[in-house]
Amino acid sequence: MTTTIVLIFLIGYLFIAVESFTKVDKAAISLLMCVLCWTVFALGGGADGNLSHVLESSLGEAGTTIFFLMGAMAIVELVDTYGGFNFVRKLLMTTSKRSLFWRMAVMTAVMSAILDNLTTTIVMMMILGKLVDNHKDALIYTAMIVISANAGGAFSPIGDVTTIMLWNGSMLSAVGVISHVFLPAVVSFVVPGLILQHKLQGTLDPVTNFKPIKVHGEVSRRDRAEVFAIGVGGLCSVPLFHSLTGLPPFMGILIVLAVLWVFTDILHFFVKKSSASVQSVLGKIDMETILFFLGILMSVSVLSETGVLTDFGKMLSENVKSDYLQTGLIGILSSVVDNVPLVAASMKMYPVADVAMVAADPAMASLVQDGIFWQLLAYCAGTGGSLLIIGSAAGVVAMGLQNVSFGWYLKNITWIALVGYVAGIATYALQSLVF
Repeated sequence: MTTTIVLIFLIGYLFIAVESFTKVDKAAISLLMCVLCWTVFALGGGADGNLSHVLESSLGEAGTTIFFLMGAMAIVELVDTYGGFNFVRKLLMTTSKRSLFWRMAVMTAVMSAILDNLTTTIVMMMILGKLVDNHKDALIYTAMIVISANAGGAFSPIGDVTTIMLWNGSMLSAVGVISHVFLPAVVSFVVPGLILQHKLQGTLDPVTNFKPIKVHGEVSRRDRAEVFAIGVGGLCSVPLFHSLTGLPPFMGILIVLAVLWVFTDILHFFVKKSSASVQSVLGKIDMETILFFLGILMSVSVLSETGVLTDFGKMLSENVKSDYLQTGLIGILSSVVDNVPLVAASMKMYPVADVAMVAADPAMASLVQDGIFWQLLAYCAGTGGSLLIIGSAAGVVAMGLQNVSFGWYLKNITWIALVGYVAGIATYALQSLVF
């Protein structure tokens, strides 16, 4: 049973990779892969007679991400519709392609650390669509957004799901992850940026780059600022909401969407200043990306249920003794399989060591809070997803919004992202020796 599921998973990924040749939509392949994997799992008795519970649990976990994605996309689209991102565009406005490239890279990394890599990617992809018309150039910008978003999320305790998990599990402290992973994360996107910038030549068309955003109706500067404050301010408060209530982040996203919905309805129906409404925005949500994401997450859930990921982790720990090699391989694997179950498996396999444990076995020194293993795991699991376009939530969203093919990314970006990934690990090693 397990072999068959893994085989279906690999074949499905292969068809997603060659979408540009087969012309079969990746969302369709993703859903088919998901259903076939679960069917084999059910027929093989993998749930031990408790299939409904297992399926509902997996769907619930996937649903939290799906609702988060849908809510974030709606909020960003609505803020953009009201011209809320005008000032962001002004910060990015330049006729130099390379200047825009670096401005977007730095802004993406910073925003990703404050928000999270998924929300940040959605915001930056929306803005990119307003600034760059040339598809070939847009692909380069998109690749850099993905790499920068994953890097920014890796050094922040709230920037990525995996760092949140490690932080909540007391494997990392907020100060520890920021102080030790910040520099390697910066290197992991600056090095690829230095290489990718050479693919951009010339200048942007001023007519395209500086064209005004069309805003529905008459939206005053005050209304625009209020919509931006509620939308983006709400997105920034989601991690705080999660920390205070213990509720999953998608609940915070839904609250922000609801408040923004009420506010814009007041503008729409009472003040009569805008014809834009949440209903019209919801119709713009990319359901293809949503369904693709659902298929991928549910397919990975099957792999997790079969124990393949846990078995791999055990094999890795038994045969690879170096913390750098272990976490490095986990990061590379996270470009194929979602990094969340990989980090979850690592957290279950390795306990947080205390003084007594280290005294009994000095080899466990790297497993103390803020130890080398946990810091490298945060870095590698976060940035390793940049190696493939389907390796991270940011990449999957960008893949759908910008129509980036798996094959193009593999051929043109993977090796560049790998150089940055390895450079970041080397930076961490050098930093450890110096400090």
